[in-house]
Amino acid sequence: MRVVTHNDGFHADDVFAMATLNIFFGSKITEVIRTRDEDIIESADIVFDVGGMYDESKNRFDHHQKEDSGRRENNVPYAAFGLVWKKWGKEICLSQEVADIVDSKLIQSVDASDNGYSFFEYTQDDIEMYSLNTVVRSFCSTWKEVDNYDETFLEVVKIAQKILEREIKIAQDKIEAIPLVQKAYDDAEDKRLIVLDEYYPWGSVLSDHEEVLFVISPNKLKTMWRINAVQSTSFVNRKDLPTKWAGLRDAELEKVSGVLGAVFCHRNLFMAATCSKDSALLLAKKALES
Repeated sequence: MRVVTHNDGFHADDVFAMATLNIFFGSKITEVIRTRDEDIIESADIVFDVGGMYDESKNRFDHHQKEDSGRRENNVPYAAFGLVWKKWGKEICLSQEVADIVDSKLIQSVDASDNGYSFFEYTQDDIEMYSLNTVVRSFCSTWKEVDNYDETFLEVVKIAQKILEREIKIAQDKIEAIPLVQKAYDDAEDKRLIVLDEYYPWGSVLSDHEEVLFVISPNKLKTMWRINAVQSTSFVNRKDLPTKWAGLRDAELEKVSGVLGAVFCHRNLFMAATCSKDSALLLAKKALES
């Protein structure tokens, strides 16, 4: 199988599109050519980010042509990564739901950046967002270095493939945890405090229940238990942990809170930790009453 993309510099868009193809086709890909030669492009089995054509049925995935290559329902335009993912993402993930999570978390930001579409607003002119595209571009040669784009491209694709495979795994496990977290909510007598017995990702479930204020969950080894405040918006807690606990540790926190086994409370009052589940329950109940 011959795969073609453009030569010269590279971006997160084409790097991650190639990583997607590697995951799906594996050893079936026998040749990767970076070129703008029309004859080579014409002879390829798959072409992305070059060629001036988007036709999924012909495995042509460019987005630079005059004709629009499409937009998502939220108006984020497709770039090569998103177009390739749209065709094979579900098969890679074995689930459209998982594929959509990866698209929302990772792919859309790459596609948007490559199309000059921004949904971020800078609040400080002297700080630049270090995006995934910035990471990928950092591997391109500077004006003082000798260009070795083709070799470096394949090296960066390996990194991108690891990132993409991890995000797929994270999304798959997140989906599997949803009914378990929902059951914990359904079984809770006091819906303000939800107790999880495993290290489940809970945000997407419990944030939708407005009455939930705190969540107790262990670390993976169950050597530490955390009380997390549920946030109504980014960094705004529905209810803070008690102000007098802020920044305290160990014996000092035990003394002020009255709970043996209390270990730490974050100074921004969104998280506290204890050495046992029972201590976490006591600390959380005191937080509810405060």
